[in-house]
Amino acid sequence: MSLTDVQVRNVKPKDKDYKLSDGKGLFLLVKMNDSKLWRFNYHFQKKEKSLSVGAYSEVSLKMARQKRDEARRLLDEGKDPSLEKRLKKQLNARGRSQLS
Repeated sequence: MSLTDVQVRNVKPKDKDYKLSDGKGLFLLVKMNDSKLWRFNYHFQKKEKSLSVGAYSEVSLKMARQKRDEARRLLDEGKDPSLEKRLKKQLNARGRSQLS
C-alpha cells in the first residue's frame, strides 16, 4: 500500500531504525534520531543495490516517487542509477571547479 504525505509527516522514531514501504522499491528509512531518509532498492546485473533519494526534509513524497521513476527508466535503459548519480555529481563538481 502506498504511503500518504500525512503518514510520512507524522511517523515517529522507534527504539531502532525501521522502513516504511511506498512500493516499487521506494521506502522511507526512519532512524532512531528522527531523521527520515528516502531510499530506492533495485537489482542491477544480478546484484541488489540501494539508491539514496534524499532526506524527507528536502525531498517530498511526490519528488521521491519522481526520482524512483527516473531510476526505473535508467534501469530500463540498462544503466545503473547509482553510477549515473555519481557521474552526474562528478560532472557538476568539475563544472564548479572550472568556474572558480
